[in-house]
This record gives sequence, structure tokens and C-alpha cells, in this order.
Amino acid sequence: MHALVAFFDNEADAKVRELQRRVGAKLEYPPHLTYAVASTIGPKVRKELREDLERLWMPDLWLHTLSTFSTVENVLMLAAVVDAELLAVHSAIHDVLAGHVKNPSAYYLPGSWVPHCTLVHNIDDDAMKAAFAEVFPVEPIRAKVREVSIVDTQTGEIDVLKKASTAPR
Repeated sequence: MHALVAFFDNEADAKVRELQRRVGAKLEYPPHLTYAVASTIGPKVRKELREDLERLWMPDLWLHTLSTFSTVENVLMLAAVVDAELLAVHSAIHDVLAGHVKNPSAYYLPGSWVPHCTLVHNIDDDAMKAAFAEVFPVEPIRAKVREVSIVDTQTGEIDVLKKASTAPR
């Protein structure tokens, strides 16, 4: 699987990692927000994404709401505040991906997406309650986007598409 993600600045990364440590998470990747997931995001689409991302300003994210997904695997997360800028970036990304990736995940499509940063996942109900209690209440975290990358979840390879959270000049 390929995931298009935003990694955070050092300060936000450290704050999220501290929360993850407190709940006993052992995650493979640094804290991030996922914009899209598909079985394959190929080289031609990556080139177009790089070009589009160079024209976009990546807004800061406010990781504000401690919440859960209770599906097949429980997830404790920090949901991002949804604003027009975040939705515009998400929409622009999916405009590029539409029809050009294999097996896009419906969870990340516009209209279904819940922007979040996972704190811990795949834990039982009792562990979920304990994890929630361990970190509640959570201070909001302002996360600047350090880079936008494609992560290959099978090989661990990270392909950086855009660096830094700076407005176009």
C-alpha cells in the first residue's frame, strides 16, 4: 500500500510521540496525517503531485480532539481541526489522484475523510479505555507540515514530494 502523508515539525512530532509513549504505542512511522491511501501511487502521478504541491501552501494542522475509531481495530487518535485550507489541500491532492491510482481507500476520499494522527491502534476495548484515560485531557498541538511524502507500507520506503510548510513566494 502507498499512503500520502504529512509529517510534522520537530516540536509537534515530539509532543505526539510523548502521547504515543504514554499509551504504549509501537508505531512504524513518525507521527503524521494521512491524505490518501491506495494500493499503488505510481511515478507519473507522483510527478504530477510534486508539481501541484509546489503551488500549494501546506496549512498548519491543529491536532485538537482526542477521539476513537471503533472498527475492526480500535484506534485512539488526535483529530485535526477541519478548515477550508485543509479541505482545499485534500481536494487538490485527490483531484490529481482521481482515476490514476489503483484501489484508493474509501476512508480517505473527500466526503469520508477524518483527518487525524493515530496515537495507538489495534488494541482491545479495555486497553483503549486505559489509553484514553492516560492522555485525557490533551492540550491542542499545532503541527507545521515538515514534508509531504508517499510511504510504501510494505517496504518502508519514503518518497518526499514536498518539503516545509512555507507559503509560496
